Amino acid sequence: MVLLLVRVLCLGFVIVCPLFAKETLAAGPLLIAYGGHNETMIPLWVGIDKGIFRKYGVDPRVLQTRSGPIMMATLASGGVPLVWAAPSSALNSSVSGFKLTCFAAGNNRIPRELIVRKGIESFEDLRGKSFGVQSIGGGFWLSTMGALEALKIDPDKYKLNMRVLGDTGTVTQALVTGNVDAMVVPYSYADMAKRAGARSLADIGTVNMVFQLTVMCAPKDSTAINADTMVNLTKGIVDSLVFILDPANKRDVAEALKKHLRLSKDEDVEAAYKVARLQMPNLDIAPNLEAWRLFKRLLARVNPKVQDADLEQIITGSVVQNLEASGFLPEMRKKLPR
Repeated sequence: MVLLLVRVLCLGFVIVCPLFAKETLAAGPLLIAYGGHNETMIPLWVGIDKGIFRKYGVDPRVLQTRSGPIMMATLASGGVPLVWAAPSSALNSSVSGFKLTCFAAGNNRIPRELIVRKGIESFEDLRGKSFGVQSIGGGFWLSTMGALEALKIDPDKYKLNMRVLGDTGTVTQALVTGNVDAMVVPYSYADMAKRAGARSLADIGTVNMVFQLTVMCAPKDSTAINADTMVNLTKGIVDSLVFILDPANKRDVAEALKKHLRLSKDEDVEAAYKVARLQMPNLDIAPNLEAWRLFKRLLARVNPKVQDADLEQIITGSVVQNLEASGFLPEMRKKLPR
């Protein structure tokens, strides 16, 4: 069934699933697919740009895909050995028969805003309105549903319509031009929209909730990724997070955000830098079972099969436990700014 799904996705979205991809992976860097092109990528961008991962014997590269389903299809086909995925994407794939292990999270907060077009003044005005997302069940959708959950806005009771439009930049442009009514986006994109006349109804970053929006996952039967590789990748992620949280590195982090997000205004770079630091203010990178239970409940709205997912078979804390026991994480926490 998984193979059939992969073939359909490969044909339907015209993605490349060549045999030579496995040969390239075996001889070169580790390729990590991702879907959300926004600040959630900053631990990987900084870690790669600054050579942090290479300190631990791994040399990752990233491959952008258009959505969570395409990203997971690329993983299932063997086109990449790893994904930097939303938990919802991992859950959807697991209940389709694809066995995954997810071992390190890149963030645990949602520094985003609920942004609406002109004419919408309150939560009540949202009834019957449309929200822009990248895919149903992907990371953008998950952050939107999580924000609505935190604000106690029931999408069904409010008759909200989730419209699949594209990545964060595309959705922001759609709202500015009046093609969608609302969105939940990082502060940087929220500021762009507000300068164009949109308004903020809520700052989700002030809500006290654990919310892991991206996590590193690999197939359970992978021959390319072993326990040592997972440990070394996680060390690189941790070291990158420490680098991002150190104010002395602000210029380097800001330059990475400006380059990869193609930001032209200083205020947008500053807002993106704020998001990069707020989304993971500590080093709590182990997959959080409580948060994943929330994701499971939210995702069951659109995929009832997710209710049967065994979270203990999908997420693992052994990699982070290894880093705690070895003293690596305790030492890295000492480097965090006070």
